[in-house]
Amino acid sequence: MPAVSKGDGMRGLAVFISDIRNCKSKEAEIKRINKELANIRSKFKGDKALDGYSKKKYVCKLLFIFLLGHDIDFGHMEAVNLLSSNKYTEKQIGYLFISVLVNSNSELIRLINNAIKNDLSSRNPTFMCLALHCIANVGSREMAEAFASEIPRILVAGDTMDSVKQSAALCLLRLYKTSPDLVLMGEWTSRVVHLLNDQHMGVVTAAISLITCLSQKNPDEFKTCVSLAVSRLSRIVSSASTDLQDYTYYFVPAPWLSCKLLRLLQCYPPPEDGAVKGRLVECLETILNKAQEPPKSKKVQHSNAKNAILFEAIALIIHYDSEPNLLVRACNQLGQFLQHRETNLRYLALESMCTLASSEFSHEAVKTHIETVINALKTERDVSVRQRAADLLYAMCDRSNAKQIVAEMLSYLETADYSIREEMVLKVAILAEKYAVDYSWYVDTILNLIRIAGDYVSEEVWYRVIQIVINRDDVQGYAAKTVFEALQAPACHENMVKVGGYILGEFGNLIAGDPRSSPLVQFNLLHSKFHLCSVPTRALLLSAYIKFINLFPETKATIQEVLRCDSQIRNSDVELQQRAVEYLKLSSIASTDVLATVLEEMPPFPERESSILAKLKKKKGPGAVSVTEMEDGKREGGELNGGGDRGPDASAMAASNASTPSPSADLLGIRPAAPVSAAPASVGSLLVDVFSEAGPAASSAAVNDEGFLRDLEPPTETSDSLLVEGSGDSDSAPPSEDPAPPLSEADELLNKFVCKNNGVLFENQLLQIGIKSEYRQNLGRMYLFYGNKTSVQFASFTTTVSYPGELQSQLNVQSKPVEPLVEGGAQIQQVLNIECLTDFSEAPLLNIKFRYGGALQNLTLKLPVTINKFFQPTEMASQDFFQRWKQLSQPQQEAQKIFKANNSMDTEVLKAKLLGLGMALLDNVDPNPENYVCAGVIQTKGQQVGCLLRLEPNAQAQMYRLTLRCSKDSVSRRLCELLAEQF
Repeated sequence: MPAVSKGDGMRGLAVFISDIRNCKSKEAEIKRINKELANIRSKFKGDKALDGYSKKKYVCKLLFIFLLGHDIDFGHMEAVNLLSSNKYTEKQIGYLFISVLVNSNSELIRLINNAIKNDLSSRNPTFMCLALHCIANVGSREMAEAFASEIPRILVAGDTMDSVKQSAALCLLRLYKTSPDLVLMGEWTSRVVHLLNDQHMGVVTAAISLITCLSQKNPDEFKTCVSLAVSRLSRIVSSASTDLQDYTYYFVPAPWLSCKLLRLLQCYPPPEDGAVKGRLVECLETILNKAQEPPKSKKVQHSNAKNAILFEAIALIIHYDSEPNLLVRACNQLGQFLQHRETNLRYLALESMCTLASSEFSHEAVKTHIETVINALKTERDVSVRQRAADLLYAMCDRSNAKQIVAEMLSYLETADYSIREEMVLKVAILAEKYAVDYSWYVDTILNLIRIAGDYVSEEVWYRVIQIVINRDDVQGYAAKTVFEALQAPACHENMVKVGGYILGEFGNLIAGDPRSSPLVQFNLLHSKFHLCSVPTRALLLSAYIKFINLFPETKATIQEVLRCDSQIRNSDVELQQRAVEYLKLSSIASTDVLATVLEEMPPFPERESSILAKLKKKKGPGAVSVTEMEDGKREGGELNGGGDRGPDASAMAASNASTPSPSADLLGIRPAAPVSAAPASVGSLLVDVFSEAGPAASSAAVNDEGFLRDLEPPTETSDSLLVEGSGDSDSAPPSEDPAPPLSEADELLNKFVCKNNGVLFENQLLQIGIKSEYRQNLGRMYLFYGNKTSVQFASFTTTVSYPGELQSQLNVQSKPVEPLVEGGAQIQQVLNIECLTDFSEAPLLNIKFRYGGALQNLTLKLPVTINKFFQPTEMASQDFFQRWKQLSQPQQEAQKIFKANNSMDTEVLKAKLLGLGMALLDNVDPNPENYVCAGVIQTKGQQVGCLLRLEPNAQAQMYRLTLRCSKDSVSRRLCELLAEQF
């Protein structure tokens, strides 16, 4: 930068600033400013032409006045004139004024752009840098349109000075962030990447910021940067602090550049080239080794720079998740920071170890620090560090340490900060369910949780314990006994009363034999809490009372007296009044048999993922719990996951039609409560969304197949339904391009879902598509979850379902429109209703279009809807099976295939796949116990197709013989094709 001469001091500006500072009041300041503005205006409008110095001085005064908070409505033209000056100080002030005061809609923008173009083509490095800084500071779309094609040329030109290259790289980065669709690298890509080899470290540092941003959005175009980045990192890591003197910071060579290189490498998978990968592993090992060396300086700047590189290296090791040795070493290094005196280091170590805990290679190493983490949870002064410690305990938990971790988290809950209590409660509930092998321990844990932190126990938690108790006969008596004892406490939380009322209403008879818990004692205990509870809890207790009349006839008179009192049948709350009146009448006029039928024990809940995970995801924010994690939660907690996600609302305990359900029956807590007049919440639907905040509407209160089928019934043409035909247009205008052809791997993705209904259908670096579906008879419902994996918004997001060939006459798919905007890190859902009209062999196509960074993304997948999804399992005895087998003996009715095993011939895996197919797996039917036989009926709208299957494995030859006999030949062939890919 040129030296500023003595004459450029602008004494008049200094005097004006001094006058402003000496003003004793706001009024005096405004008066002085108005005087100065009048003087400047007269100078600008005067006949005498001002020289460059005077213009610069007056423009500076206007800029200072603007920075004080006053509006400036003149002087812009004088500032633009300064841009054409050949003096640095005058041009600098002109650009400063333009950057601060001129907006992109100004009429002067064309003059400004011309001045900038002149400076960019002047080859004067100082003027070029000023122009580039102005472009970056303004950063408007107009600036991008004018200069986006010019700046890359300056950046890669051989005769451009290093300081200009630095400014050009950062200017281009700014424009790319504001208008990515206008900054197209194209032919410049390879030359920009090769800036990583530049000899000037400042150019490399600026260029890598640009390359990292470009790589995140266009990884394939810039993948050649990996080898160059590794090479540059290797040279820095292996250099001594004296080798890079100008870029050594407190004995650490180029720390900022090292961090940026490591961050760039996190945009890509591990290098495929063995030599490059070996060199990178060597770099990471060197960084870990240097972390163990004694510090070369006691200054905090030295340790900060050193640790910054170390944490970025550990982040890269975690990202690769492929080097067990490095992962364990990283874990041990982080373990040393857990007891460091610096709070920030402890926080970062806990945060990084949370990610390490999810790796199969380092999970055991993380578990060795459990005592240190527990101690941090108890003794840390900073609440954010304690929260990270709780997160790490949650992440490192498995069956071997679950009881210890849950006990410690429960202990901490009693003194935990209010801001994290609800999240802690959810985590304890999830861990207790996920890793419980002893159901009595699970019940004790949840009841203890309610006792300690009842105000923070959401409905999902106590719903879940109810569901599990109902589904497990062996724990019902223990649960009734435990909850009865818990209710005897003088101060009992309302959530405990809810659990107690529900469990005793269902299973109080299991402990009624003990005089200490006789029917009347149970009733009196529950009723003693009645007046302290809210309306929804009182409604639940009334349902428990009517259940008592069925379980214990001797309590009938006492309970009728309670129901008959004015406080019940004349209650101001319509829900309580209606229940009291209906239950009283029901108990008076119904016979014992009718009463037993209406008030029979609740049936087991259908198996489904825990809704507590959905609650935790909602608590953590969008994208925090992926579809995959949901499935893992279901798989690992399978022993307890017998329950569905329907909440045990009080009305569900009574007859389906006995009363109107409570308006609080928001079964998952993830949608607004329905008004009292709304349709009853469904306890029969098997398709409650556990992924999204917008759950599907409940449709029926009856626990039966008809309710499910009625809920899935396609809308008539005259209905006002939100559903639109899958092949029609959505609300947002889709991009004009035709749908892309199906992906090359579309068939492979489809085959993964033949024997399962839930999972991740497709995933790339931008988008994740998850699926959750359920089928009954010839109808089905599918939820598609579109997750934006980037930090950039998806625009014009549209989906279209199409039918190849004759599929439209065989299958009817109707879809709800999706939101046209998907925020970065967010997830949206789409509901598809499916009706099978007749048998089919093709799969419907799902086309997804959206704009990402201005570029159109267009992909087509095959929806995993196959004919076997409409199977109804059929149980058969051995004699019936072979009799039916012989009846289906015509050649065209049989399809047979002999093929080599593609996967392990494990018995349990085979059984799971056959059950996932949808048919009934028949035991002790085939004379050869090694063989598997199945039976089922495919339900279509037009007809039913009976199917029999026989699978004969030959473990020695690693071969299978698959035989299918169906009453329709096309079905036999299609099923044979599908199944041959599964084994």
